[in-house]
Amino acid sequence: MGRHKTKDVDQIVKHMDTWDIEDEDENASYSSDDEVVDAFQPFRFLDLPYELRLRVYEELLVFPQTFDLDPANARTVGPHLQLFRVSPRIYEEASRVFYSRNTFRVFPVHSKFINKKHALLSFTPKKYRAYMTRLELRVGPGFTAPPKHWVVDSRLGLAAATRVYKLKVFVQLDPACSGSFDGFRLDNNRYTQYCVGWLRGLLAQLAGCTEVEFDAWSGVEKDSQLLLALVDEAKLNQKRVTWGPERGWENLAIVEFAGMMAKLAL
Repeated sequence: MGRHKTKDVDQIVKHMDTWDIEDEDENASYSSDDEVVDAFQPFRFLDLPYELRLRVYEELLVFPQTFDLDPANARTVGPHLQLFRVSPRIYEEASRVFYSRNTFRVFPVHSKFINKKHALLSFTPKKYRAYMTRLELRVGPGFTAPPKHWVVDSRLGLAAATRVYKLKVFVQLDPACSGSFDGFRLDNNRYTQYCVGWLRGLLAQLAGCTEVEFDAWSGVEKDSQLLLALVDEAKLNQKRVTWGPERGWENLAIVEFAGMMAKLAL
C-alpha cells in the first residue's frame, strides 16, 4: 500500500475512534459493546422451527414449470439449488421439498435431448425418486417419428416412485385432428396408439397413482381423437380424471354441469 493510501486509512480509523454514535442517531442506544457485537451475528437459520424452515424452502425451491432435461436449467434452477450445499441437514430437508413439491417429466421434449437414451428419471438417484409425487407425460413432440428411447421399462426406475399420486398428461398436438398434418404423421391412429401405450405402461408401474390430470395447447380440442383415447385409458385403469389449468376445461365442465342442472330445474 502506498504512502498516501496508508495516510488515508489512518485518517478513517482515527475518525471511527472518535465517532459518537449518539451524535449520529439520537434514537440508537446500546447498553454494552456485547450488544453491538450481537447485532452483527450470523442468522441461525436452523434454530427456526421446522415449519418456518419449510416455508423458506418452498419459496426457494418450488417452481411452476415442469422439470425436464433442458439447457436452461443451469441458469433458471441451478442458483436455487446452491442451498443444498450449505450443510448436510439443510440438504436433507431441502431436497425433500424440491423433489416432493415439483413436477418431473417422464420423457424429455427439448430438441437437444428428445432422442437421448436416458430420461431425467434415469439420472435421479433412487432415494429422490421415492420423494416424487407428480410426474408428467407430454405427447406431441416427435409425432412424425416417436423417439425410440421413449420406452416405459425398468430403466425409468418407477418402482421406487411409490409416492407419485398424480400423473399429468399434456397434449401439445393431435396429428389426427387436422389435415395440416397430412404427409407428416404416421397415420390417423398409429401415434394415438403410441401415446395410449405410454400411458398404460406408466399407470401399470405407478401403483400409488390415483389421479390423471389432462391438459393441452389451444389447438387441441377436448373431443380430439388422441385426448379421448387417453382419457378412456385412464378411466379403464380406474383413475380419477381431472383437468389442468392451461385450457380451463375444469371451469368449463362446471359451467356445463350448472347449465344441465338448470335445464332439469334442479
